[in-house]
Amino acid sequence: MTSNRKIRRNIGLSILVAGSILQGCEKMFNLPEEKEYISENINYGSKILEPILGRTNLMGQFNADASTMPLTFEIVNARYGDGRPVTDLFQVRPTYVWTAAYDGLETSLEEIEAKRKLEDRPLFEVRESGQFILWASANSELIEPRPEDTTILVQETRFFDLKVTNTGGTVYIPDFQFIPWLERPYSPSNDIDPYSGDVARDPTDPENPNKRDYIRPRLDNVIGEKSNRPLQSNNQIKDVVVYIRPFEGGNGHNLRFKFMDPDDNFIDPDAFNETKWGTLVHGFNIEKTTEYVQYDVAYPIPLVNLQTPYTSSGGTNASVSFQYSRKGFGGELTYATFGLDFSIFRPGDWEIVFHFRNELPKFEDE
Repeated sequence: MTSNRKIRRNIGLSILVAGSILQGCEKMFNLPEEKEYISENINYGSKILEPILGRTNLMGQFNADASTMPLTFEIVNARYGDGRPVTDLFQVRPTYVWTAAYDGLETSLEEIEAKRKLEDRPLFEVRESGQFILWASANSELIEPRPEDTTILVQETRFFDLKVTNTGGTVYIPDFQFIPWLERPYSPSNDIDPYSGDVARDPTDPENPNKRDYIRPRLDNVIGEKSNRPLQSNNQIKDVVVYIRPFEGGNGHNLRFKFMDPDDNFIDPDAFNETKWGTLVHGFNIEKTTEYVQYDVAYPIPLVNLQTPYTSSGGTNASVSFQYSRKGFGGELTYATFGLDFSIFRPGDWEIVFHFRNELPKFEDE
């Protein structure tokens, strides 16, 4: 037992002596301290950034190539293609930032607003992760979008370089391009010309100025009252289309759902008798009339990219479904459903209108 204690003591002394010798050598020979590693091959999946103004955009797939983390990122040498300095991207404006986690379980607008605050931020930044962010406060009044004629001139293109640093050194990633799109305040937005903001032409007849494109809902077993066939909404047949549009007279944070017949009269929402109005959207103070159903909501919709009972898979869009039932042959109930996955990025009073253009749905029993 005594012998074992001596062996362990001798091993411990040997380790201490070796450590002292190593420290002494470092001082004697002035050996450098170990530095972090930074790769010359760090890069991004793409250096062309094409955000849509008026909404928060997260961009950039960064590859650290085994560089030691954390890294420090800095946007430098922002310039146009002709050498003029770019300054509009770095204007400071108030933007919403979350101070507590939104989870979709909030029971009032006040509870939602208590979880975020307005904070002054540059319109365009690079985050600690290397991801770029363009805040929703960036609009076409502050940042000029790409030209309407689709020709992007080099001298009008914004370029910048990225300085990436750790204690191991500095690497510059040159010649990022920033080419923004005009605002599209909602999605789907195929009814908006992305260059001009005007009404988009019909994709099947783009040279015809009298024909337009429409937002198309999803339809399941919605039978036409006259034709007795399933209604459709596609490039060829547009029995039902959707309009997302602002309206006047709201309180600044209203969202309405309306349903319109071929004569542009509004359908009583009670016709859609199986719809779960209380959980349709994350909204409050529901108001139901013979022409619409309205909620108080917080914008944008959805508030964050998070899966909740009100969103589509992945949480990228709000998702609404309207359902009704009627008796089919044999007396059994048959169900019909239609709906839309959507986002609204601009605060205000908005209505989403489902227009049955050619005929009403069949509500009567067989």
